[in-house]
Amino acid sequence: MTATAPESLTIGRLARAAGVGVETIRYYQQRGLLPVPSTVGAFRHYPVGLTARIHFIKRAQELGFSLDEITELLRLEDGAHRKSIRRIATDRLGQIEQKLADLKRMQKVLRHLVTECEHTGNELPCPIIATLASPASGSERVHLAT
Repeated sequence: MTATAPESLTIGRLARAAGVGVETIRYYQQRGLLPVPSTVGAFRHYPVGLTARIHFIKRAQELGFSLDEITELLRLEDGAHRKSIRRIATDRLGQIEQKLADLKRMQKVLRHLVTECEHTGNELPCPIIATLASPASGSERVHLAT
């Protein structure tokens, strides 16, 4: 006799099948990303198909989408509204590009400060510490070496 796949799962089994914690399932429910099934007996039973939805959410998070954006993408998951889907993805891409630009600026400043620290004699303050201790705002410090 062969075992058949269950039609529904408890929250613990759903979490294990999806590779997340039970707390994650509950949080997604609070955020409206997953439905809260009715209780049957002492347990709630979740459709097995919710594992695919959880994987969708996790993949979207790996690409940097916020849970609000993921909620919208799930609403559009039939693919019929590609303009809206592209807008969400394009906005996210712009945010990623801005972060990359910020990281490159920080890299340039830190590289400069490390070089200055390496070539400054011990009789002078370390340029890294001096820059961090400076009363200038963070944005002014970041642009010192740019």
